Amino acid sequence: MKVIIASDFHLKFHENEEDRDRRKRVLKFLNSLIGKTDLLILNGDIFDLWFAWNNVIIKGYFHILKKLADIRESGCRIVFIAGNHDFWFRDFLTNFLDIEVYNNNFTDEIDGKKILVSHGDLYTSNDLRYKMFRSIIRNRFVMWIFEIMHPDFSLGIGRMMSRSSREKRTSTELMKAREKGLIEFAKKQFKHFDIVVMGHSHIPKLEKYEPGIYANAGDWIKHNSYLEMSDGEIKLIEFVEK
Repeated sequence: MKVIIASDFHLKFHENEEDRDRRKRVLKFLNSLIGKTDLLILNGDIFDLWFAWNNVIIKGYFHILKKLADIRESGCRIVFIAGNHDFWFRDFLTNFLDIEVYNNNFTDEIDGKKILVSHGDLYTSNDLRYKMFRSIIRNRFVMWIFEIMHPDFSLGIGRMMSRSSREKRTSTELMKAREKGLIEFAKKQFKHFDIVVMGHSHIPKLEKYEPGIYANAGDWIKHNSYLEMSDGEIKLIEFVEK
């Protein structure tokens, strides 16, 4: 069985040149999976901002949604785990694209290996302010307010929030300190799982410990990295355009 795990594409509905280049790389990567992958796990922050109203979707994401539909129609199972930028899901991905959506963690046994996959934003260290923000932004009342506003207005607010989040400078030391929380969480899970996969840190990593493996798929802003599982073995790979 061939499994691909990727995270942190951060695709935008309003693009500059750098964003367009990243989207094209992602589409080439996804296109290379068609007919060659059994399970695709998208581990959060695929979209830089996601919201689906009852009767409206964001047209700027048409290309990626079409590609995911092609992958699903090829027979590949797709799992989508909520990130800290894309979590306001309704029924579009599940009912129209036949994608499985998980709010926090996804677990399965694949080729004899028990695996846990989570975006990881809930488990970082030294990030209390974000965790407070997370509890507010995921509140049902806040989601309702966002929903009843005109989509253009709602997306304008969401775009400003997303931009301020991206532009906030985070030191390498602080990023590593936050990643420590992901690794510590993973180590606690090794009594139940053979492989624990995280995202969020944007730091690609594959580390083998005595009881299990910690893996992070990295990101597509700097690294163009992803994870591949086959016959119970996991590899960290950098996508190279051909």
